[in-house]
Amino acid sequence: MLRDTSMLRYKILSFLLFSLTDLISQVNPNNISIVRDKWGVPHIYAKTDKEVAYGLAWAHAEDDFKTIQKTFLPAKGLLGKLDGLNGAIFDYAVHLLRSRKVAERELKNLSPNGLSVIYGYLEGLNAYAKKYPNEVLLKNSFPLSIYDYLTGLNLMLHLFSDTGDVIAQLLNNNIDPLDDMSGVDNIGSTIGSNGFAFKSSKTKDGKTYLNVNTHQPLEGPFSWYEAHVISEEGWNMLGGLFPGLPLPVIGTNKNLGWTHTYNYPDMNDIYQLIINPNNKNEYRIDNNWKRFEIETVKLKVKIFLGIKVPIRRKVIWSDFGPVIKNKKGHFAFFSQSLNNISAIEQWLQMNKANNFQEFESALKLLGIPRFNIIYADVDDNIFYMSNARLSVRDSTINWREVVLGDKSSLILNKYHPYEDLPKLINPTSGYIFNTNNSPFNSTEKMDNLKEINYNSSFSFKEKENNRSSRFMELISRYDRISYSDFKEIKYDQKYPDTIMFIGNIKKVFDLDNSKFPDYSDLLELIQNWDRRGGIENIGAAQWNLYYNYMLGVLSKNNLNIEDTIDIKYHIEALEKTSDHLMKNFGKLNIKLGDIQRLVRGDKNIPLSGLIDMIAPTYSVPIKDGKLRAVSGESYIMLIRYSKDGPEIETVIPYGNSSDPRSPHYTDQMKMYSEKKLKIMTLDKDEIFLNATNIYNPN
Repeated sequence: MLRDTSMLRYKILSFLLFSLTDLISQVNPNNISIVRDKWGVPHIYAKTDKEVAYGLAWAHAEDDFKTIQKTFLPAKGLLGKLDGLNGAIFDYAVHLLRSRKVAERELKNLSPNGLSVIYGYLEGLNAYAKKYPNEVLLKNSFPLSIYDYLTGLNLMLHLFSDTGDVIAQLLNNNIDPLDDMSGVDNIGSTIGSNGFAFKSSKTKDGKTYLNVNTHQPLEGPFSWYEAHVISEEGWNMLGGLFPGLPLPVIGTNKNLGWTHTYNYPDMNDIYQLIINPNNKNEYRIDNNWKRFEIETVKLKVKIFLGIKVPIRRKVIWSDFGPVIKNKKGHFAFFSQSLNNISAIEQWLQMNKANNFQEFESALKLLGIPRFNIIYADVDDNIFYMSNARLSVRDSTINWREVVLGDKSSLILNKYHPYEDLPKLINPTSGYIFNTNNSPFNSTEKMDNLKEINYNSSFSFKEKENNRSSRFMELISRYDRISYSDFKEIKYDQKYPDTIMFIGNIKKVFDLDNSKFPDYSDLLELIQNWDRRGGIENIGAAQWNLYYNYMLGVLSKNNLNIEDTIDIKYHIEALEKTSDHLMKNFGKLNIKLGDIQRLVRGDKNIPLSGLIDMIAPTYSVPIKDGKLRAVSGESYIMLIRYSKDGPEIETVIPYGNSSDPRSPHYTDQMKMYSEKKLKIMTLDKDEIFLNATNIYNPN
């Protein structure tokens, strides 16, 4: 028996040593093939997952090294040196959230497979930085260590978890203390994403459909990059990822695919602390005074002409979490990402799942901090889940409000398991959808989940929006849909019969023209508008300007859209709209495409869509009175599954490179604006046959 035990220990030790050796061993770039297609999308082939991750890092760095670097500069406290005060905020957040301590503590919980992918990605980034030092933004920012990477990842997960919003509210004194509580919610926006899935029983060709359609910024750290990764270890995934991630996080493999959309359960909790009147460095807990953990950190901030100035700031911690002192008191907050770096682990298992059972096993890790999941596969399964790491809370307390933090029993340290979360598989209706609307409206009414069956502390904020209302209008017209119907629904740009969520602004549609002679022509255009957002549409441009000017007028007067809106505010917004159109275009009756543009480099083309349409566009003013699209339709992937595998079409707003010198900087713009897609494949032979460039890193 003793000999058997010794042998077992020997085998375990040998396995661990082998795994460690594999993790830290260097990748040979000659074993990696980066295959670029005609659109510049990298298809990365290698024997191992680690080598593939190295190749992905290299390819993505070729296309957008600057943004990748900025993802990890806060981990080294260096973003302030590059971007001044705006960057220093992220450097400070790393200290406030103890992101490096989380990385050091949680590293041991990652599996060899997950770590291998991260180490491969890191090695690829570091090799690229060494090969091209002129592209490195700041001296001494490379090489990145495993702790640098995981620190940056933890900060990214916090941004996914709305921790940044909580910090901003506290720093800006926007959280009212308990004696003057007006709520802490700031989710009034209907910006988001769409995901639709249809079973074969709902489609005319008997195939299973999936719409991967997130609405993200078109550029920057949370814009999509398209890539295809394939190894001999069972990894074959095409999809989208953000700068700094070592794998696709939405998309499809040979058997299944999924997309994410934002969801809004109650994820973060704020505590008001009672401070010792005789010692401001102590707070009350369980009828005792306890000293804060206080650390002074030095931030390096660029202020002018490259001059860098050190700024010292205090970081305060309590048993409830990080503490921010503002004009209204001391507030602690808890985010579930204070203990989490396991999202890569979960996404990797989702990437490599072969069927729904394996995919569901990955979901049970709950490493991804939030996001709805809309799923479909070759076995004709469709699935919806409102995924999140949600704390187990005392249900007698209203956690939506600020909680008095004076008892240790209120410290949050457990999470609801997968089994507790809202999810739905294969409804009899044959379809699932989510447009950032309520988890309890994801299919036909008879099949919907019931909120009463879920923990009240989940407290989902989502209700309905224009996109969900319009989707329900559209789907009600079909017994079964064709693939062209599927595309028409996905690209729909019409508001529902009654535009929702514009509050008392909607009164503009009922104003009596005869009483406003100065604006009667403009009012006529808005009131006769058919609620569509095509580039040729007249009425869409006028409504878009009027709506945004009205929001500005209300904000200036400390009003919101649900307040009683005096007629003078409508007149002010109409005047601003009229002046804008006449000054910049010389007429009122312009088309939406005249004012709203997709702009990059020397390309400037008209773009359709308005806020909160199924296919939306969100735009900001640029010169000459025009508007530039900045977010909305981003990475689009449409998939049809059958026993023969997936048929895939995709498009990205500009191109797959952020390098102005690249031919792929703008090469998908026309296709994107015209609602066309490119055909993609997971087949290795076809990809190599049609490749425009095949090479090894280095």
